[in-house]
Amino acid sequence: MNVRERAAQRYRRLPLRSRLAMLTALAVALAVAASAAACWVITRDRLTEQLDATLKSVSVNDAYVRALSAECNGTAQGVSFPPAGPYTVQLVSVEGRVCTSPERSQIPATHADVEVAQGRARHAMHTARAADGAEMRVSTEVSRGSATDAFGNQVAVSVATPMDQVTRPLNQLALVLLIVSGVGVLGAATTGLWVARAGLKPVDRLTAAVEHVARTEDLAIRIPTEGEDEIARLSRSFNSMTAALAASRDLQQQLIADAGHELRTPLTSLRTNIDLLERSERTGRAIPAEDKLALLDSVKAQMGELAALIGDLQELSRTPDHGAGGHSAPPVVALHEVAAAALERARLRGPSLTLDAALDPWYVRAEPAALERAVVNLLDNAVKFSPAGSTVEVRLHGGLLSVRDHGPGIAADELPHVFERFWRSPSARSLPGSGLGLSIVARTAQQAGGGVRLRPAEGGGTLAELTLPGAAVPPPEDPPAPG
Repeated sequence: MNVRERAAQRYRRLPLRSRLAMLTALAVALAVAASAAACWVITRDRLTEQLDATLKSVSVNDAYVRALSAECNGTAQGVSFPPAGPYTVQLVSVEGRVCTSPERSQIPATHADVEVAQGRARHAMHTARAADGAEMRVSTEVSRGSATDAFGNQVAVSVATPMDQVTRPLNQLALVLLIVSGVGVLGAATTGLWVARAGLKPVDRLTAAVEHVARTEDLAIRIPTEGEDEIARLSRSFNSMTAALAASRDLQQQLIADAGHELRTPLTSLRTNIDLLERSERTGRAIPAEDKLALLDSVKAQMGELAALIGDLQELSRTPDHGAGGHSAPPVVALHEVAAAALERARLRGPSLTLDAALDPWYVRAEPAALERAVVNLLDNAVKFSPAGSTVEVRLHGGLLSVRDHGPGIAADELPHVFERFWRSPSARSLPGSGLGLSIVARTAQQAGGGVRLRPAEGGGTLAELTLPGAAVPPPEDPPAPG
């Protein structure tokens, strides 16, 4: 693991507020550094332009140039009339030799200076370093007088001044900018940490709530929400999630309690019957054949009731199969065919009843097994509560499947409870059943995008109506995938 990866890991281990403070300080540092650098560069350019303008305005006396040339050629005794100020004057020959003012450090000639001396350029401005190490700004022009070198060639005149007129204020400015930048970055880091702490307080509350739920499984906790920002939306979503989880857990506990209560009755009956059979075998006291047959029929009935209850519980707990990943649409099912198959099963269970059916074609998208179970449950209810010799009317038209019986009907105060799990009418508790059939119907209808309701029928009995969206003709088949 290299240094960069280790640094990245250490950064990811930092708390979020520390990372926000660091990023804020880094952003401010970059902005301040860019501003300081731009300020320094602009100031340097302006000071250099002013220095160049000053150098261009310096006038060197022709007599001084001639005297300096004569001094350099060894034909004069001294140089007089030097320019005022900290200027260095030197002559540059066409070969690049220089002749410098007395008591001044020599500055090497550049190619630009030689081109001016040779007449190929009118002016040259550059920065050079003198023999004593001082940085100098040099301005070179063609000599306007009669000064020549020892060979009679025209020379160029260079006027130079120390660059400390620019570098000294630049150094001071750099120090000031460095101090201001440091104070700004420190202030930005402090402000960023404060802002991060203030801004992340709702996140801290949310984190504490999540940790509390994970530690105690207390789903009653709620986070106070204010405003409409992302944190408030996240808090409301968390509150909604905990409320949904609490409701789901309550329903689960209620389902377990109800299932245990429903299982207790057939299990108690089974245990009683089996104890009687076991006692008969152990004591040698034979049970009359008719009583033994009745006990066995009761055991068989209780076993069937247990199997039906377990099947209903499995159906309620089963999640719909929507293909791989749960994203594909459910298959198209012919509801009229499902209803016709359910009618055949209902005729076997109610041989004394007349089932009058009229089924128009209707195609829906639903889970085939769940849809068949829902339709069978509706017909089973009608068969169970219909008196012998009566008629059960089944109609399917325009996506509405209606099942009407001529039984005792359902009381008005019981209708709101018919789709609750394990709810059974007091008048029907002596009949076989688990109280889950209509719950399965309601769940299947909801998953298919439809609905179900029960209401009293005109002339007595109950009318059950299952509505499912679909069409009277099947949808076109998907084109085959290209090979």
